[in-house]
Amino acid sequence: MIMKKSLSVFVGVLLAAAVFLRAEELHTFKRIQLSDQFWSEGANAGDLNNDGVKDIISGPYWWEGPSFTKRHEYYPATTTFQLTLGPMTTVTVPGFEGTLGKENKYSDNFFAWAYDFNKDGWNDILIIGFPGKDTSWFENPKGKDILWTRHQVFAQTDNESPTFTDLTGDGKPELVCITSGQYGYATPDWGDPAKPWTLHAISPNKKYGNFTHGMGVGDVNGDKRLDLLEKDGWWEQPASLAGDPIWAFHPQRFGGGGAQMYAYDVNGDGLADVITSLMAHEFGLAWYEQYRDGREVGFREHVFMNKTPADNKYGVKFSEIHAIDLVDMDGDGLKDIVTGKRFWSHGRMGDPDRNEAAVLYWFKLTRTADKTVDFIPYLIDNESGVGTQVVATDLNGDGLPDVIVGNKRGTFVHLHAKKTVTHEEWEKAQPKPYPPTIKSDR
Repeated sequence: MIMKKSLSVFVGVLLAAAVFLRAEELHTFKRIQLSDQFWSEGANAGDLNNDGVKDIISGPYWWEGPSFTKRHEYYPATTTFQLTLGPMTTVTVPGFEGTLGKENKYSDNFFAWAYDFNKDGWNDILIIGFPGKDTSWFENPKGKDILWTRHQVFAQTDNESPTFTDLTGDGKPELVCITSGQYGYATPDWGDPAKPWTLHAISPNKKYGNFTHGMGVGDVNGDKRLDLLEKDGWWEQPASLAGDPIWAFHPQRFGGGGAQMYAYDVNGDGLADVITSLMAHEFGLAWYEQYRDGREVGFREHVFMNKTPADNKYGVKFSEIHAIDLVDMDGDGLKDIVTGKRFWSHGRMGDPDRNEAAVLYWFKLTRTADKTVDFIPYLIDNESGVGTQVVATDLNGDGLPDVIVGNKRGTFVHLHAKKTVTHEEWEKAQPKPYPPTIKSDR
């Protein structure tokens, strides 16, 4: 009897030791700051020199991958501001006035994408400027280190979350945005993409403003056609786009106007839910659970981060959630949220918690058998934040999405890596439930 009990204790100790020593994977990020100058609110990546490696685009510059140490100017970087250092000393600083300065200013570059518009085998660069201004693409000079030819193709791109994606399903991307008071998409003449692009309105002119927040693209109702999401509802793509019909509108409040919006099956029930931030310049991160009432589509709001630490299971709170990307960060087959704080989006004054840390997070999506979900927050960095665009993409071909940011603090690349650690080390790195447990001395 004693021998059996001793054997049982021994086995228990071995199992406990096995758990303690079990290897786990921990995701880490290395921050590389490419510039501390404010040139853009967005940054992106693409192979611009045809070496098979992605390069970084931010403002008037692109940096060669994979080291990102060699910089090229593709349109004139002539903007400067005067910074007063003392009663008799003023210096000229390159770029727009961001965190290097004292006043609140805005750049003329809000979003960037790489795409081969003229089909010459070299990626060009698409830039969406300040809301209400033009969109242009810059023609790659095929390896020559000269300024790129600019083609202004759309006169007025509104909304603070426009996108460049294949909305129509024809295999070619379109510029999706508001322009002159209505939602729509602009298409190039692919025989001559340098000519002005053609607008296809999908909504009536409802006098939407230049600075309307919150927009996205996704298949909401499961008909295999992409719909347009906005803060007040969703526009259903019709079966045929011939004749540019107005799309059917389904009212639904998705917050007060946040960042990029996504249609994604969060809880695994086969229905597309909606992910968005609630207010671009305040607080709130949420997913909206789709349900069906007969043939009607409805949504239930689930806010999992808001104004106080108590509003998040792990005590995370930050404001100015002005950019979101949705990517499978850890390779588990579920898409995760990448977002952060757009530091000083309105400068030193005006927004809540404007001077708190410029954090950047990824929220890991986990599901349970009963269709409930959790978004577990992992801090990537606290000195960069996001702009109006944040992009998670694999820069170095290791299968892990890295994160690119351009904003008032500069241009940043966060290189993603995995390392094997003990279960104890992994456990220490996990976010803890809020409020924290207070250990008693007794």
